[in-house]
Amino acid sequence: MSPTLRTISREQHLAYIRSLPSASHMQVPAWGDLKSEWRSESLGWFDGDDKLIGVGLVLYRQLPKVKRYLAYLPEGPVINWFAPNLEEWLRPMLAHLKQQGAFSVKMGPPVVIRRWNAKAIKAGIQDPEVKRLRDVEATQLEPRAFEVADRLRRMGWQQGEDGGAGFGDVQPRYVFQIPLRDRSLEEVHKDFNQLWRRNIKKAEKAGVVVERGGYEDLEEWQRLYEITAERDRFRPRPLSYFQLMWRALNAETASPVEENRMRLYIARHEGEAVAAATMLVVGGHVWYSYGASANHKREVRPSNAMQWQMLRDAHAMGAHVYDMRGIGDILDESDHLFGLIQFKVGTGGEAAEYLGEWDFPLNKLLHKALDIYMSRR
Repeated sequence: MSPTLRTISREQHLAYIRSLPSASHMQVPAWGDLKSEWRSESLGWFDGDDKLIGVGLVLYRQLPKVKRYLAYLPEGPVINWFAPNLEEWLRPMLAHLKQQGAFSVKMGPPVVIRRWNAKAIKAGIQDPEVKRLRDVEATQLEPRAFEVADRLRRMGWQQGEDGGAGFGDVQPRYVFQIPLRDRSLEEVHKDFNQLWRRNIKKAEKAGVVVERGGYEDLEEWQRLYEITAERDRFRPRPLSYFQLMWRALNAETASPVEENRMRLYIARHEGEAVAAATMLVVGGHVWYSYGASANHKREVRPSNAMQWQMLRDAHAMGAHVYDMRGIGDILDESDHLFGLIQFKVGTGGEAAEYLGEWDFPLNKLLHKALDIYMSRR
């Protein structure tokens, strides 16, 4: 039987997310509170017995001067993507979004196509013939993901541009993850390469201390984050964004049995904050979200110490994956994102390729106009 779709309350939405092993942090109701320049709506899919079987957080961004919207479901919706009747899940969503005034829909199916373990990636980096991650033979394939992509194309969905490492307006297609399920901390540590293990030891010997921060420490975080933005040449988000993120996400996990949705970690050397990072938690999935570091004292390796502490805490809370988020797919030392994959591959985890983001133009003229506008930014 085809599922039906309707708007649901945030309480229904959150209860469904809590019933799952995990879901993207961008698909929890509080993520809509954070994106204050967008209007948000919670959608629910119901079976024939009126039981909730899927949810989606939709963000609506209004076009200037007209009441038409881009509807965006980042890393969602949270549905059964491998359902044989996938079209019957997505058609009512498109109809509903069109009714709400959407001229275009963008979504990011949380479906992994392929994975590469650290050994395969290292071999690819060392091979002069290999230029991109996709040129390396995957260590794990998900055949059903290719079927999902085919179904989407047949429905009229268009695959969007790659998100790089997630620094632009779209989410990363390639991420780096450390599996924790059924693994001891000793096994995780053993998979680190020699440089990572040496750097963790170096930080310990130098007296680097990693501690959990609170809301009041976000100003200290912001100082390091702005130093990092200047060094790495990206535009930083304001302090108010992280303060709102803290309030919105942690208000959603106010019950004593849940871990805070957002955490802050600070690495100190001789009392001075020299590195910091934010962590996000939804069920068994933990993300290293934003990272920052000072320009000095890098030789005491605070970032390695901090990652190791975050990993240990993720393991202690029973997480099944520690997600280091975006990487680029270019395996060339001259690429500006190469250092990112090199740093992350040292943890012995694995790269994962998602289906990427997909667009459905409900009004082709307005969709084309948006494409032109975005390409000129």
